[in-house]
Amino acid sequence: MSGGEMRVAVSGAAGRMGRAVIAACRRAPGTRVVAATERPGSPHLGKDAGEWSGGDTLGLRIADSLHFPESRPDVLIDFSQPEGTGAVADRCREAGVRMVIGTTGLEERQRAAVAAAAERVAVVFAPNMSVGVNLCFGLLETAARVLGDRAEIEIVETHHSGKRDAPSGTALQMGRIVCEALGRRHESCAVYGRSGPGGRDPGSIGYASLRIGSAVGEHTVLFGLPGERVEIGHRAESREIFADGAVRAARWVVARPPGLYDMRDVLGLPRHLAAAGQS
Repeated sequence: MSGGEMRVAVSGAAGRMGRAVIAACRRAPGTRVVAATERPGSPHLGKDAGEWSGGDTLGLRIADSLHFPESRPDVLIDFSQPEGTGAVADRCREAGVRMVIGTTGLEERQRAAVAAAAERVAVVFAPNMSVGVNLCFGLLETAARVLGDRAEIEIVETHHSGKRDAPSGTALQMGRIVCEALGRRHESCAVYGRSGPGGRDPGSIGYASLRIGSAVGEHTVLFGLPGERVEIGHRAESREIFADGAVRAARWVVARPPGLYDMRDVLGLPRHLAAAGQS
């Protein structure tokens, strides 16, 4: 960073989260957006990134590609689509630009691109960047260890009707944390959307995904026990919490060596387990 100013590029700048990130950057002292990109063919190409995010003009047009080093940022914040994240990760790896990735639903080849980028630059990769959700991750680990195999576990999540991936990356992260605490393989016990006849496998973890209206994001993990039920949940009431978390992660990652990090690293939360897989 030059003179303490953090220069930020935003990928997926015209989406719900991209607009919120640009607004969060404008609120954050010593932070300047120097590039804003969208997918080729987007109807928002050429729009001023500041006006489109609900603020004053930035004199910065949304482009369909990243231009280094003309607008070289210190860090790129990505809330695009999975197919775009892999290409962005390749570009940042080549240019030596650190990354904060909040895009979910990545496939194997896209996760591989992120991992390759992390060998050269610092990358924060997190399915959810709110402080409250990351606190819930720690509570879930504790609950799973205390309740053990006696508990039946279900995860319910709700998002807006335009969200493309289901279950959400946050819900999957919650399930993986619980599975690792219990010594289970997530791939073996996850059940996506129960239907039809048959009883419940006591070792399974069920996922239910709701897509409705403009819901920002709600997650609840239920632990069912004989005669009682424990619920650990989080409700997001504004996208600002994710955008502010992303800017906080960007400020943190610019001072870190190459590697793959998550929000628990950014927030300094205790980590008793090895990092669960991202999605």
